[in-house]
Amino acid sequence: MRQVDIVKLDLATGNARKTSDYIAEETPLHLFVNTTFWATILCSPTNLKELAVGHLLSEGVLKSTEEIEAVQLKEDKGTCHVKLKPTVNVEDRIRLSRLHTRVILSACGSDAAYQYAGKTPQATSNLAVKAQVIFDSVNQLNFKAEGFRQTGGLHVAAIYKGDGALIALAEDVGRHNAVDKVIGMAALSQADFAACFLALSGRMSGDVAFKAAKVGLPIVASIAAALTSGVTVAEAANLTLVGFVRGKRMNIYTHMERVSF
Repeated sequence: MRQVDIVKLDLATGNARKTSDYIAEETPLHLFVNTTFWATILCSPTNLKELAVGHLLSEGVLKSTEEIEAVQLKEDKGTCHVKLKPTVNVEDRIRLSRLHTRVILSACGSDAAYQYAGKTPQATSNLAVKAQVIFDSVNQLNFKAEGFRQTGGLHVAAIYKGDGALIALAEDVGRHNAVDKVIGMAALSQADFAACFLALSGRMSGDVAFKAAKVGLPIVASIAAALTSGVTVAEAANLTLVGFVRGKRMNIYTHMERVSF
């Protein structure tokens, strides 16, 4: 977040006053796998190591955190090098990746999820979560998202256990970045994704559904709507997609058997 000087104008009263306000900050992170440039991610400058790890997991470059030898972040240069163990064939992983662009914008992320030519990842977990737990967990996002309250310009994502215990929470200017951050946080703490679900504030696109299924998260729930791409990927990936979780209501778009009433 950055504090800036602004003028607040009230059209109802015609009053204008000088004041200061917080705005969300966006910065480029240049991500390398070993010495190979992977992508530039436009993101909020927080939890950058977790973002790098979560992004590589959700894009299939990493299969687990056990493959990482070291993560070197240089914030002053805006770079992060993720060094993999010698047993990992980095060239093959990158070649088989779905990523088609080397600049990932905060506004939309990678739009390749529902255009993915490979095998759709499958969420195989039989986790069942009470509808009330999903509602309470998503509802907590508004209270825990301090950056959003200050700026109005951030998305929030969180990973919860099936009983509603919070595992990880992060904010970012990009909804897909927030998802990658909490995936990285949870993976680095050795969380069992099959026993957890993802909650977020943004729209559920094919990109978000793909990332969740790729790491084995069986349920994605959001305050916001689902997009057609999200429903398409979720249906194919055996992923439960729940939207408009608000006002004691929710829409279950796919695989409703994981939500217990």
